Amino acid sequence: MTHNVRIGAIAPVIAIVGLFVCSTASAVDEEAARELARANNCFKCHSVSKDKDGPAYQKVAAKYKDKPEAEQKLIHHITSGEKAKFPDGHEEDHKIVKTDPANDMAQIKNLVDWILAQ
Repeated sequence: MTHNVRIGAIAPVIAIVGLFVCSTASAVDEEAARELARANNCFKCHSVSKDKDGPAYQKVAAKYKDKPEAEQKLIHHITSGEKAKFPDGHEEDHKIVKTDPANDMAQIKNLVDWILAQ
């Protein structure tokens, strides 16, 4: 009985520590995300808060809020060259984000997570 009481008392502490570790491990490196965006000229068409030729990142984040497929959809969008619609209605291939080293999915994921955090 005493053993069960101890486990019951420390279980919430373990859960809180687990949440902290998980959130820290998946924290976005904003500086690295901004640098990757700058290096790929993303800010030519996007900004954080204002629409340009592409939607503001805040608008993108709002569109995908609470959607489980958000990260995968954005990763596909910036790595596949799929069509992007412009305000005047025309479409162009979206520029493929390049990383150094090439195809570094951790950098891509960080960029997408930063966009979704806006």
